Parts: sequence; structure tokens; C-alpha cells
Amino acid sequence: MPLVSTGELVSAAQAEGRGIAAFNVITLEHAEAIAAGAERAGAPAILQISENAVKFHGGRLSAVAAAAAAVARTSGAPLALHLDHIESVELLHQAHTEGFGSVMFDASKLPYEENVRATAAAVAWGHEHGIWIEAELGKVGGKEGEAPLDAHAPGVRTDPAEAAAYVRDTGVDALAVAVGSSHAMTERTAALDHELIGRLRDAVPVPLVLHGSSGVPDEEIRRAVASSGMVKINVGTALNTAFTGAVRAYLAENTTGVDPRKYIAPGREAMAGTVAGFLALMG
Repeated sequence: MPLVSTGELVSAAQAEGRGIAAFNVITLEHAEAIAAGAERAGAPAILQISENAVKFHGGRLSAVAAAAAAVARTSGAPLALHLDHIESVELLHQAHTEGFGSVMFDASKLPYEENVRATAAAVAWGHEHGIWIEAELGKVGGKEGEAPLDAHAPGVRTDPAEAAAYVRDTGVDALAVAVGSSHAMTERTAALDHELIGRLRDAVPVPLVLHGSSGVPDEEIRRAVASSGMVKINVGTALNTAFTGAVRAYLAENTTGVDPRKYIAPGREAMAGTVAGFLALMG
């Protein structure tokens, strides 16, 4: 089916009091697994490509974007295409020519005032070109290349009053907030601050986004969506964990095999199952 815009999927989820899951795409098999999992669950989903994934592909967005878009268009599930954690303005400006309906522009490493200026400029450009813009306020740790960050350390979490001012001054369409999760977690032990999520929901007029959801237990995600107001739920590491585990298991039992299709197939299937599992939590 045709690509659906991220804004449309997020708005529909928010209106219906449910969540919409966004899954990281690194390889063609990631995209295929996300589409298969969404079809299996009978649910929409967002395929997102990060700046780090683009770097993995030699800094060239076109090929991986075209592959993800082709998979989405041939899927029976409603799927959107999103650029995630984009710091490069040059990469941001490629979004509309490569079929993306949305971008998460990440200026969170900058001091607050610089973050506001850079994000407001990204929003102005995005809206001029029909691109929905997400941004981040607070410190969601675990990003590649950064020192480990305690998700419970003072000053890490997003302040509701600051979030309200940030949304007003930047014009963003959605806000990723720091509420106890962290990127790149391989164990699902994160505890979310649901009281803070509720205060943020009440403070800002745009949908909230949870990054680092791979490390959040099922019941925490259900609660965050159902009662606290989280809308877009980002998942990346959980897919890689499933894929790598299945590949390792196959190779441990088949030590002489050399055909990559033999071990990539169970890896892709494991990711599809993980996608379907997360989609079942969305409500």
C-alpha cells in the first residue's frame, strides 16, 4: 500500500488513546521484518532510519531509504518512513527527496538556547517542505559514541515547564522526553517515571515520544501508553538482540555452513516476532 505519513499515524494513535511503534532499520532484512511483524499484528508501524545507520551505509541515504520505502509500499500494513536522530542539516534536507514524511532532528547535545534556535530552523524548513518534525528535550542516554548516562541522575529528566516553552518556541510536532529509559539497553529493566509522563502530557500540546523502549518491560510500556500519554514508542536494540541471537544459535549448530541466507532467514524471522510483540502493547 502507499506510504502513510508519520504525522497521520501518530495523530490517529493519539486520538484513539493508543501508541504507534517505530522500529529502527539498518539492513533490508530489518525493513522486511518490520513489515512482516506489522502484517502479523494487523497494526501500523513506522520504519525509521537513523543518522548512524546512514553512516553505516557509507553516508549515503538513497539506497537504504529506497529499500525501506519499497518494502513499505509492498506491505499490507500501513507503514511510514522516518529519519531518526538527525544532527546533520544536510541529511535533514534530503528527507523530502527520499520519501520521508518525518524527521527527528536532534539538537539535544547543544546548550538549551542553541537547541531552540537550531530546532526552530529545522521545523521551519520541515513545514515548508511538508515534513513532520520531532525533537528531543532532556537527556536520553545510551546513544552511540556517548558516555553512559544514569537515567535517574538529577537534571537528566525533561522538565515540564521547560518542555512547554521549548515546544512553543520551536513549533515541533512531537517531543521525545527523558523519563527513565535509555538507548541501547539489552535487558528490559528500565523503570519509567509515569507521574512525570503525565505532567509532560498535560504541559505540552504535542504527542510525546519514548526513546530507548527496548529496555522497558511490557507492562511499563502498556502503562505509559494507556494511562500516561506516550504516543510514539521507539524500538531498535530489541530487534538487533533478536536477530543476533537467532544467527548465533544457527551458526552454533551449523558450523560448516557458508550460505548467509541460511542464518539471516531465522534472524529476520526473530525480528518479525519481536516487532509483532511490541505492536501488541500499543493498545
